[in-house]
Amino acid sequence: MEYVYAALLLHKLGKEVNEESITKVLQASGAEIDDSKVKSLTASLKDVDIEAELANAVVASAASAPAASADGAEAKPAEEAPEEKKEESTAGLSSLFG
Repeated sequence: MEYVYAALLLHKLGKEVNEESITKVLQASGAEIDDSKVKSLTASLKDVDIEAELANAVVASAASAPAASADGAEAKPAEEAPEEKKEESTAGLSSLFG
């Protein structure tokens, strides 16, 4: 994940996203660096418009936000499943100890 964060940081700062710059960011953060992961990431991002992808990601996350009802109240989350009774959850443990 830190490799992607490094690439996003470089993009945000207007720097070139390449192997050398990603490696420098990772070294500065103290992360262990796997050169094959750096090469794989830079190859994957070679023809990608990061700005366009970020714009699509923001739209996708906004679309999944819960909608308000007609009267303006927020949608209520689904009820959680009732908790298992303590007795039921430990019933199998007694057979381990004879």
